[in-house]
Amino acid sequence: MLRSSLQMARRAMSSAAAELPIKKVAVTGAAGSIGYALLMRISSGQMFGPNQPVELQLIETEVGMKPLKGVTMEIMDGAFPLVRKVTQTSDPNVGFGDADVAVLVGGKPRGPGMERSDLMSANAAIFAEQGKALNNSAKRDVSVLVVANPANTNALVASAHASDIDPSRFKAMTRLDHNRAIAQVAGKTGAMAGDVKKVVIWGNHSATQYPDLSNALVEGKPALDVINDIKWIREEFIPRVQKRGAEIIGASGRSSASSAASAAIDHMRDLHLGSGDSWQSMAIHSDGSYGIDTGIWFSVPCLCRGDGVYERIVDIPAPDEFSAAMIDATRKELLEERDTVRHLLPGGDVQAVPKTRKKRARKAAA
Repeated sequence: MLRSSLQMARRAMSSAAAELPIKKVAVTGAAGSIGYALLMRISSGQMFGPNQPVELQLIETEVGMKPLKGVTMEIMDGAFPLVRKVTQTSDPNVGFGDADVAVLVGGKPRGPGMERSDLMSANAAIFAEQGKALNNSAKRDVSVLVVANPANTNALVASAHASDIDPSRFKAMTRLDHNRAIAQVAGKTGAMAGDVKKVVIWGNHSATQYPDLSNALVEGKPALDVINDIKWIREEFIPRVQKRGAEIIGASGRSSASSAASAAIDHMRDLHLGSGDSWQSMAIHSDGSYGIDTGIWFSVPCLCRGDGVYERIVDIPAPDEFSAAMIDATRKELLEERDTVRHLLPGGDVQAVPKTRKKRARKAAA
């Protein structure tokens, strides 16, 4: 009886999926820990919904091709009804071919004795090539999520080298920080995570980010009133969210993988299926809103309308002195990062990413 019910459910899912056009999803670093966790959830419909068929276009380095073969075997063994095809390649021009979505997970990890600026330049070089490949091969309205660190500046570099793709199509992931902030507030107040709303992550996906509770709600009440402990917010909550990644490495000996993959799922699901009136934090191309310099990728509060359409939430109270200082600190860091990779931008121009491009897909699109 159970087997019969499961078979019927799978047939129903497959039938519904046949009504939607196949979505081509490219993932770099596909054999890594985050990529592995991410791919199983994409395959099961958790990113784009239970009726959306997908083709997976998996990209790895030459060294990573052997483990990628094993990952592909596992996807096949999952017999996911939504997966129509799996492609493995070390050539990003092939991997990004006609991609509707690209999740850029792969990057160079920081090695012993490596300075942050060296790491930034090394990854910027990688993302310059990926930007060129996206421009050569992906659809003009491709939705790009950068996960690999430094995510904000990697997004800037990739977009700068994808001159035919609108900058609004590129995002850097701060949803993991957003989720971490929600979890900390829920733990402090005893509320369910789903009852914590309107948390905001401002700025960089780094230790300068500003997890902001100024507009947050807990069970419909102002979070600042419910918590009623400004010392905890400033001395425990903010530093913990900012440094959570390092805390996890210290405890487990490895960086976040499952939670990062889960955040990428959340980001893309909300962007493409909609988030209703729920605020989400996304690092997007700055258009000067909030007084932030144009041309950098800065995390701000957004509403996701579905089908890749989003809008900034700008109708919010001006930040108080503390919040303004925190936002300014992360802004300055992003400007410094931009200057560090200036030599890898087209023409060495820090304004290489314009506000708009001739082939703009649509206003405020993902």
